[in-house]
Formats: sequence, C-alpha cells, structure tokens
Amino acid sequence: MKVFCGRANPTTGSVEWLAEDENYDYHQEIARSSYADMLHDKDRNIKYYQGIQAAVNRVKERGQKALVLDIGTGTGLLSMMAVTAGADFCYAIEVFKPMADAAVKIVEKNGFSDKIKVINKHSTEVTVGPDGDMPCRANILVTELFDTELIGEGALPSYEHAHRHLMQGSCEAVPHRATVYAQLVESSRMWSWNKLLPIRVQTSLGERVIVPPSELDKCPGAPSVYDIQLNQVPPSDFTVLSDVLPMFSVDFSKQVSSSAACHSRQFEPLASGQAQVVLSWWDIEMDPEGKIRCTMAPFWAHSHPQELQWRDHWMQCVYFLPQEEPVVQGSALCLVAHHDDYCVWYSLERTSSEKNGRVYPARPVCDCQAHLLWNRPRFGEINDQDRTDQYVQALKTVLKPDSVCLCVSDGSLLSVLAHYLGAEQVFTVENSAASHRLMNKVSDNCVY
Repeated sequence: MKVFCGRANPTTGSVEWLAEDENYDYHQEIARSSYADMLHDKDRNIKYYQGIQAAVNRVKERGQKALVLDIGTGTGLLSMMAVTAGADFCYAIEVFKPMADAAVKIVEKNGFSDKIKVINKHSTEVTVGPDGDMPCRANILVTELFDTELIGEGALPSYEHAHRHLMQGSCEAVPHRATVYAQLVESSRMWSWNKLLPIRVQTSLGERVIVPPSELDKCPGAPSVYDIQLNQVPPSDFTVLSDVLPMFSVDFSKQVSSSAACHSRQFEPLASGQAQVVLSWWDIEMDPEGKIRCTMAPFWAHSHPQELQWRDHWMQCVYFLPQEEPVVQGSALCLVAHHDDYCVWYSLERTSSEKNGRVYPARPVCDCQAHLLWNRPRFGEINDQDRTDQYVQALKTVLKPDSVCLCVSDGSLLSVLAHYLGAEQVFTVENSAASHRLMNKVSDNCVY
C-alpha cells in the first residue's frame, strides 16, 4: 500500500505530495511532524488534563463508569491522561499505522495496557457492539483534531460521525467548546502576499512598470489560509479597522454539523481605510463553565500577554478578502465568516439582510492560475521592490545589447526584467502548462 507524504519543494517553498511504498521509513514522517511541538506545549497539556479530570469527575458524580473515546490519539498522551484522571477505560483511535504502533508501545511502557485499547482505524470505521471495536458507546469524547484554522483537519465531520455512532446521547466532551475570532485590518505588506502588484524597473530609458494583467487583479484568489505567527508581525505593518469579533462557536458536547454555514457580525470600523485582510484565531474551553481556556490570541488580544505560549502547531490565520474594499470610520458593515467541512473564508457586506446560516456563497476559486502556482511567500518575494532592485542591479552588470538570455525558473519575472534592461532575446522555460500560460499573460500585458 502506498501513502502520500508531504515534501517541501526547495525552489517554490510549496508542499508537494509524493507516493511512498510500504518499505518507506514512516518514522521519519513522525520525526518531522508537529508531534514534538504538541507534546512540549505545556499550556495545552495542562489545560487538557484539567478538562479531562473535570469531565471524568462529572461522569462519576452521576454514578456512571467513565468510558473515554480519544479520536486521533497520536502518542496516546490524552488517553493516558484520562486513565490517570480516573477513567475506567479508554478507546484510543489512530488511523496512521506507524503512529498507532508507537502508541501501543508507549501505552504498554507506561503500564496502561489494561485500560487503554489502541484501535488502528479511521474513527468513521470504528464499530460498536459485542463483536465490534468497542462493546458500547463512550460517554466522554476527547479529541485534538484541530489545526491553525480549527476545522482544516476534518474536525467537524469526525465529531458529527462520533456523536451519531460512537457516543452516548448525553456525553461530555474535552474540549467542550471552540470559538473563532476575527479582526479586519488594512496591510499593504500582507496584501502583497495575495495579489501581484505593479513592479517598477529602473532602466537606461527611464522607469518601466510591470503591470499585472486585469485577470490577476480581478481574481478572488484561493480560500487557503495563510498561517503565521502574528506575534512576530510588527504592529506598524497593519492598521486595525475593527474590534476583535467573535464569529462563531462550536459546542463539541452536542451533535455537530459539517454542513456549510455562514455567520455575520455587524461592526463599525474604527478607522477609514482599505479593508484587505482578516486576522483570525480561536480558543477552546475545556469545560462547560469556560474556566479552563486555551487561547491562540496574539499579544494585543490576549488577556494575559505575559503568559503567551509559543507554539508552532497552532498559530494564527491570515485570510484575504476577494477584493480590497474602502471602509469609512463609523459606517456599519458586516463581516461574514463562511465555512464548509474543512475550510473557512471571509467576505465583507454592507448590510445584514440575511440571517446567520441562510446564505452559503461558494468558496472563492482562483481563475488566474497565479494562486495555484505561487504560494503566499512567493507572492511576497515577487512584490518585494527591494528584491527586484537588487536583481536589476545584478543584471545590469552582465547584460549587453546583444545578450541572449535563458531564464530557467518557474513563474519568475526575471525574463521580463532582462528584456526591459535591453537584452536582445530572452527565452524562459516553464515546467508546467499552467505556469506557461500565466507567464504568457504577464508578458503579453507588458509594454515593450
């Protein structure tokens, strides 16, 4: 059986998926993953243990056995926390076989084999009954199925299935609830990660400008989130246009729906400007009262910034509006969060005539090819005027009027720079038909 494994392309920086056979050492995938970062996330671990302990106590107080279902157990850490907290038995689900094998060894080494059963299946394949993987339904659901976007790892369909087929009707869940927050900002730097901007080239004949084709400018872009460490972004790089808005919440202790939905929040802009970017993050409450809370908020929105936990497995989100829109301070607008089962995207509306959940606009789809070929850092590189100036200076030292240039790259503008700087002929090699079409669009739009 072959499994797809992610690899970073050293040229483009994007992740490519390669098929590996059964002899591949998957332990390397585990070593390069975020498991270590998660396991060393002290704040996460403490909050999860406190939440699990409280859930076990609530079940015991009702005179019931504490039967735990841990979906996506990984190393088995949360299952071992559950047993340590007094759970009677725990079913630990892990679909990735090398990780499931590791969990079996870890559970055994720590002396929990009699109370933890590791099941190497996808949770949607787990069976319940006398001859099933679980003899009966569980009453405590423990999961860590979240990514920076919250739902990008399939949390919603996994919860939906678990409540319908694996959990008792009235169950506890750890975490109990998640809330997604958003803040509208203007940021020329962040916007340069999403759109091709005019690029100025100083030549012997004066300034020339590489103007993006209108097709690229009008493209709504891709809905893919850009996850970054917002705490590392200087406040001077963006202008805040709204307060922090709670966009939507998910109660994991009840039946969860993976159906598409939208959630609208009215607000009055704090300043006039160009609405371009939505910054977003989430927090999880481990208990129904919300006393045990783990937040991804950046420092300016954190209640105790001095207690910020550095983590790479959960960061903050940058979303781009389909088009930048002018906003006026004090004039009410609505920020709308849309989501399907795996993806979140945002839009800005002038009125709130529709109630939450009534309208489901389709996800933005890139129709210019650029967002499919260039990742966010690549957009930023191409739009970096200082970087372009350095390339121009370097090219000026080697180009002559009779120069014939060959540009071997992938979606690079070096060929246009070389032509603007006076090369007699320029050839560029693109490794895909899509990249070839994109560069033709850019080239055709340039005035030579």
